[in-house]
Amino acid sequence: MKAPLPALLLLSASLACSEGNDRPAQARINRDTLTQRQKDSLLAASSIPGARGVGAAMKAADSTSARIRAANAADSALP
Repeated sequence: MKAPLPALLLLSASLACSEGNDRPAQARINRDTLTQRQKDSLLAASSIPGARGVGAAMKAADSTSARIRAANAADSALP
Protein backbone atom coordinates (compact mmCIF):
# COMPACT_ATOMS: atom_id res chain seq x y z
CA MET A 1 0.00 0.00 0.00
CA LYS A 2 2.97 2.37 0.41
CA ALA A 3 4.15 2.09 -3.22
CA PRO A 4 1.24 4.00 -4.88
CA LEU A 5 1.77 7.12 -2.75
CA PRO A 6 5.31 7.95 -4.02
CA ALA A 7 4.23 7.15 -7.57
CA LEU A 8 1.22 9.44 -7.21
CA LEU A 9 3.39 12.24 -5.83
CA LEU A 10 5.87 11.84 -8.69
CA LEU A 11 3.09 11.91 -11.26
CA SER A 12 1.46 15.02 -9.79
CA ALA A 13 4.84 16.79 -9.60
CA SER A 14 5.59 16.03 -13.25
CA LEU A 15 2.16 17.31 -14.32
CA ALA A 16 2.62 20.48 -12.33
CA CYS A 17 5.98 21.14 -14.00
CA SER A 18 4.67 20.48 -17.50
CA GLU A 19 1.95 23.15 -17.22
CA GLY A 20 4.54 25.88 -16.63
CA ASN A 21 6.18 25.26 -19.99
CA ASP A 22 3.11 26.51 -21.89
CA ARG A 23 3.03 29.91 -20.25
CA PRO A 24 6.07 31.47 -21.97
CA ALA A 25 4.76 30.42 -25.39
CA GLN A 26 1.33 31.86 -24.59
CA ALA A 27 2.89 35.07 -23.31
CA ARG A 28 4.96 35.32 -26.50
CA ILE A 29 1.84 34.93 -28.64
CA ASN A 30 -0.07 37.58 -26.69
CA ARG A 31 2.86 39.99 -26.80
CA ASP A 32 3.24 39.89 -30.56
CA THR A 33 0.01 41.56 -31.65
CA LEU A 34 1.29 43.88 -34.40
CA THR A 35 0.81 42.82 -37.99
CA GLN A 36 3.79 42.73 -40.34
CA ARG A 37 2.48 45.83 -42.09
CA GLN A 38 2.33 47.73 -38.78
CA LYS A 39 5.87 46.66 -37.92
CA ASP A 40 7.09 47.78 -41.35
CA SER A 41 5.33 51.13 -40.97
CA LEU A 42 7.01 51.71 -37.62
CA LEU A 43 10.36 50.78 -39.13
CA ALA A 44 9.85 53.09 -42.13
CA ALA A 45 9.09 56.01 -39.79
CA SER A 46 12.21 55.43 -37.70
CA SER A 47 15.61 57.04 -38.12
CA ILE A 48 17.38 53.72 -38.66
CA PRO A 49 19.65 53.77 -41.74
CA GLY A 50 17.82 52.22 -44.68
CA ALA A 51 14.38 52.72 -43.16
CA ARG A 52 13.34 54.94 -46.05
CA GLY A 53 13.87 51.95 -48.33
CA VAL A 54 11.25 50.01 -46.36
CA GLY A 55 8.80 52.86 -46.84
CA ALA A 56 9.58 53.05 -50.57
CA ALA A 57 9.06 49.30 -50.93
CA MET A 58 5.72 49.55 -49.13
CA LYS A 59 4.61 52.35 -51.49
CA ALA A 60 5.65 50.30 -54.52
CA ALA A 61 3.74 47.26 -53.23
CA ASP A 62 0.67 49.41 -52.55
CA SER A 63 0.85 50.87 -56.05
CA THR A 64 1.12 47.42 -57.62
CA SER A 65 -1.80 46.14 -55.55
CA ALA A 66 -3.92 49.13 -56.60
CA ARG A 67 -3.15 48.50 -60.28
CA ILE A 68 -4.08 44.82 -59.91
CA ARG A 69 -7.36 45.72 -58.18
CA ALA A 70 -8.16 48.25 -60.93
CA ALA A 71 -7.46 45.66 -63.63
CA ASN A 72 -9.63 43.09 -61.87
CA ALA A 73 -12.45 45.61 -61.49
CA ALA A 74 -12.25 46.53 -65.19
CA ASP A 75 -12.24 42.85 -66.15
CA SER A 76 -15.29 42.07 -64.04
CA ALA A 77 -17.16 45.05 -65.52
CA LEU A 78 -16.97 43.56 -69.03
CA PRO A 79 -20.03 41.63 -70.21
